[in-house]
Amino acid sequence: MTIPVLILNEVYAHARESLPEECCGLLIGCAEAPFQRAVRCRNDMTLHHRRDPKRFPRDGREGFFMNEQDYLHALREAEAEGATVTAVYHSHVDCGAYFSEMDQDFATQPLYPFPRADHLVVAMSGGKIIDQNLFRREGPSGRFVGRAVASRPAHADETETRQRAR
Repeated sequence: MTIPVLILNEVYAHARESLPEECCGLLIGCAEAPFQRAVRCRNDMTLHHRRDPKRFPRDGREGFFMNEQDYLHALREAEAEGATVTAVYHSHVDCGAYFSEMDQDFATQPLYPFPRADHLVVAMSGGKIIDQNLFRREGPSGRFVGRAVASRPAHADETETRQRAR
């Protein structure tokens, strides 16, 4: 699976800036170019953990809870552009780029807001990106299966589209 280097760099920057917590956000695109831009979202996991530690036993260092206003705004913008949310991204701090059972369960629940989206997980250690994998639904079970991510240079039309979106 290939993702334009400009998009990966944006996700990497977000991951670094969010340390020591996980970052989260969305990738927006269309069928012809599924990864046209990254949209940062706030990770509200620590906020939820502080309010209700029994219901939210993890904080932002071990999980993410995407800010609803952020993702709804991004979804409206994407729809206005004729695009869609093609992937959800988040980082892992000091562990691998895996899609946990908790991630699987959450992404397959009936009310999940992005049922067709892939999931990009970026692993960091010591403040550096060490790995990334893209997870996509496969097979009759609909479970997510990981694939290595390769970057590719952005084409001129993708760069133009991204600059217009800003």
